[in-house]
Amino acid sequence: MPVTTCYRHPGRESYVRCQRCGKVICPDCMRQASVGFQCPDCVAEGAKTMRAGRTAYGGIRPSNPGATTMALIGINVAVWFAIVATGWKSSQLIDRLALSPLGTCFTSDGSGYYPNLTEASCVAPGQEFVPGVADGSYWQLATSMFAHVEIWHIAFNMFALYALGPQLELVLGRARFLALYLLSGLAGSASVYWLATEHGATLGASGAVFGLMGALLVVAFKVGGNVQSVLTWIGINVVITVLGAQFISWQAHLGGLVGGVLIAAALVYAPRRNRTQFQVGMLVFIAAALALAVIVRSAVLTG
Repeated sequence: MPVTTCYRHPGRESYVRCQRCGKVICPDCMRQASVGFQCPDCVAEGAKTMRAGRTAYGGIRPSNPGATTMALIGINVAVWFAIVATGWKSSQLIDRLALSPLGTCFTSDGSGYYPNLTEASCVAPGQEFVPGVADGSYWQLATSMFAHVEIWHIAFNMFALYALGPQLELVLGRARFLALYLLSGLAGSASVYWLATEHGATLGASGAVFGLMGALLVVAFKVGGNVQSVLTWIGINVVITVLGAQFISWQAHLGGLVGGVLIAAALVYAPRRNRTQFQVGMLVFIAAALALAVIVRSAVLTG
């Protein structure tokens, strides 16, 4: 029998061949397979072509279900620290990041404002106009979702996100969970834009969190889970929202909850055939509907 050597270690004599490609492999290069041994190259190629595990609703099953949730928490906390570091309750970041339907004329030091002055009339010394969404600051619809001032506010929202996020991330997959979170937050922002006072400022992740609550309700109903416990949790938060309506944005909570229910329904009730295409189409449709609502509201506010 002719002498054969390992294809990766030419100086090592061996007579074992890869069950997949037939190349000679030494003991250090043998990789246990379902039948015999394979070489490292075939094992790596098999890992690339192996179909990734899928969730019940088409998403790629995450190896670490809490990774996206922790990343979102990290962004919220980082923004809060930035606000605290730049003056906390008097930080100018609040005026730039919070959702304001119409712009406001502030004093230069940020200690007061002139509610009846427009951008054209906010020109006196010591006055500064901060534009709102209708003035072109459309980023506030998204940035307000990640901004908090009071420590109790961010603590409650991040606790709820930590409790709800990993469950939905495991059920939906990372991409679908992230789409759910962001679109629910935007639905809350659109609701604030339409229903809140024109010169007010709203911030917080509550809209997105309520969207997760609504999504968990839809998933529980779909799989025949304990819907009553989810309804109880939502009911408690609704009561808190009503009792604290003077300082809690019920508009964001309502918009986020309704948005979360609709988005989750589009994801979990999608037909199996062409499921991903259907889900993407529905998410695009919801995003377009929110964009249209914002455009119409801006037109109403600016006349």
